[in-house]
Amino acid sequence: MNALTHTDFHFEGQKSVYHGKVRDVYDINDELLVMVATDRISAFDVILPKGIPYKGQVLNQIAAKFLDATADIVPNWKIATPDPMVTVGVKCEGFRVEMIIRGYLTGSAWREYKAGCRSLCGVALPEGMKENQRFPEPIITPTTKAEAGHDENISKEEIIAQGIVSKEDYEQIEQYTRLLFQRGTEIAAQKGLILVDTKYEFGKRDGKIYLIDEIHTPDSSRYFYANGYEEKFAKGEPQRQLSKEFVRQWLIENGFMGKEGQQVPEMTDEYVNSVSDRYIELYEHIVGEPFAKASSEDIAARIEKNVKEFLASRK
Repeated sequence: MNALTHTDFHFEGQKSVYHGKVRDVYDINDELLVMVATDRISAFDVILPKGIPYKGQVLNQIAAKFLDATADIVPNWKIATPDPMVTVGVKCEGFRVEMIIRGYLTGSAWREYKAGCRSLCGVALPEGMKENQRFPEPIITPTTKAEAGHDENISKEEIIAQGIVSKEDYEQIEQYTRLLFQRGTEIAAQKGLILVDTKYEFGKRDGKIYLIDEIHTPDSSRYFYANGYEEKFAKGEPQRQLSKEFVRQWLIENGFMGKEGQQVPEMTDEYVNSVSDRYIELYEHIVGEPFAKASSEDIAARIEKNVKEFLASRK
């Protein structure tokens, strides 16, 4: 199966291109962004050596559906999805923080809690919690957006004191974060899933705050299956989950956590295809409809044609 791991397009009016860990973002006249969700996969801030077929399509289409399903809560950047792997939207000046919201104690938060930490990003954590336990109320644990390397945990107070985001804007995006998480939780529950934690990014254009980037995808969110959650929690067993965490766990089990001197384990075709299947499984669960695989014959040519036609139609 083919996977798209690199793009090098030249669109009319293109001013720059940014190659992120997963997305390639083309700036068109400082007005539009053409965001290509590639099939690259990253973990521990490292891009893994092989792409995952259909991963970009899964992420792009889930994000597009959730942007549409939350547009009544907060304006978002999306204008159109001219290709299964592409979203085109308005260019915003992104805030230099990611708004992470957690409904349950799991993942990196659990790892810190287990090591004795009782405060996360300035939020006090109750004593006596167990792995995968639900918080009394969802907690917001922001991180700074690093240009390179690891994002850093930061508190609301530090964000405002350092002038990273103004108090007024921060309180607005904090409110949006809670409302979006509530909506995502409700939609997940209808599909038999629990939205465990997720992240949102926001930006500003012409003085107005927009929700930007992807939302509620397996790369930016963690889902548990609701069926069996209580039983597994009571027994202290790992939860069945749909997120990228299964890739991180596989890497950890094979001696890789992104640290110096560590080698990424071999990604066999069998393993790559199993990851692809997991991404498609999450799509079908969270969206509630079968996943239609786009043609993978010449993915780059297909994207280029679709985006050029869309941009020409806006003239």
